[in-house]
Amino acid sequence: MILNIREIVIRFVLAVIVGGIIGYERERQHRAAGFRTHILVCLGATIISLLQIDIGNKAIAMIEVNKELSEVIKIDYGRLGAQVITGVGFIGAGAIIHTKGNIKGLTTAATLWVVACLGLSIGMGEYYISIFGAIIIVITLVFLKRIENKFISKNIIKKVEIKYRKKENLNIEIQKWFENENLKVKIIEYILEKEKTQYEQEEVHAIYTVIKPGYVKLDKLIEGLRKNENIIYIKMLI
Repeated sequence: MILNIREIVIRFVLAVIVGGIIGYERERQHRAAGFRTHILVCLGATIISLLQIDIGNKAIAMIEVNKELSEVIKIDYGRLGAQVITGVGFIGAGAIIHTKGNIKGLTTAATLWVVACLGLSIGMGEYYISIFGAIIIVITLVFLKRIENKFISKNIIKKVEIKYRKKENLNIEIQKWFENENLKVKIIEYILEKEKTQYEQEEVHAIYTVIKPGYVKLDKLIEGLRKNENIIYIKMLI
């Protein structure tokens, strides 16, 4: 595989375009890794592929000069690329944020990894694979997201803090209210006042961890629970 200046420039330009398009979509979503990051990852992977080709070409040239070197020099065009695919995982890990039971950044981490794969493909001169791969990635990020939001329900963990008067069966009523609104109560954490036992408490202070479908608007549903005269206050923590 012979490399000339024209081929190298074409591959660099294509890497910038492909990485930029995918990075722009992430930038619009206000993700940690955006426009420039995706371009740099794609360019870096392209450089590695070009470097691997150049090393291979030089090895072949040396073998042609001295046939005995064929027993010593081995050409593996995939070795450096494999290290890129592994190494880019560390960058992707930096894009993943885990807070209060929620994980964000998985899609961005995946796009960083797949952009690196595209960069390797571009560097190897596989233009059809690279271009069609980029098109499919953009379709997945932009158009399939709309389908996912409309038809696929995601369960989200939320915490609701409620303080209410100690009335018989009121806790059961609150749990039933959650269930009637398609919310599953996962954990109830009771907060006791200092120097008072559970039986001496006049009011109940609890944090409800609930699982809600993505389509349910919790803010509006909480307003309905506020109308109960025995509820002192209620607020959403996360």
